[in-house]
Amino acid sequence: MFNFFKKKADVLNHWIAFADGFQIPSTEFYVALETELSARKMPSMEMSRIEFGEGGLLSDKRTYLRMVRERLVFDICAAPFGTGFFFSCRSAEIPLSIKWWQLLLAFLGGLLLTGGLFALFYRFLGLILASLLLIVVYGVILYLLRNAVALGLKDIDTTLIRTPVIGPLYERFLRKETYYRIDSRMCYLDLVTAIVKKLAEDSAAVKGVKLVRQFELGPVLGELYKPVKPQGFPVDAPVPEAARP
Repeated sequence: MFNFFKKKADVLNHWIAFADGFQIPSTEFYVALETELSARKMPSMEMSRIEFGEGGLLSDKRTYLRMVRERLVFDICAAPFGTGFFFSCRSAEIPLSIKWWQLLLAFLGGLLLTGGLFALFYRFLGLILASLLLIVVYGVILYLLRNAVALGLKDIDTTLIRTPVIGPLYERFLRKETYYRIDSRMCYLDLVTAIVKKLAEDSAAVKGVKLVRQFELGPVLGELYKPVKPQGFPVDAPVPEAARP
């Protein structure tokens, strides 16, 4: 309830950009972003609005748009800063942590379930058949959990991940990591950030304003931010010889 043992999420990327003399309602940008993501039909991403304090307990709060995909989290902010405005996009991964009490509860629950099933089977089938049937039942359950997504049981997979106590254990010991899941996470990390950047640039451009400065923090850079280099060549700039066809 109070998350005493909750680990801090690992920030994977943080992009931020500023625009001078520019203001729009934050909700307008969030709605535009939600609409764009929905139009692209990106699956299984939950969206919500959350508030973070600017400082201490009694400080003003900023509204962020949060998007969650399994343990992947995106926090997007569009807010005024003095006479200007800034856009930011953070991507983070919530670490998978298993507590000792979760293992204890799972062990006790497994004992109760095993005892209950065995008692039921033994009543009708006897010792040998009851034991064999119990092994078969657990074998089928483990197979289904191990291959839930491949068998088209995505709802069960999603429900298990969100279930307290069971979720971390299922993800750690039973849920199969696949190339597709890894590739999907990379797609989300790339596409969501790219869409936020494009909408931020378009929102400012509508009012004839440019994002004057952009910074990005990636995992390779550690604690350092670096300016984002402009893509391509300006229209009125000479093209270097190396880039000429």
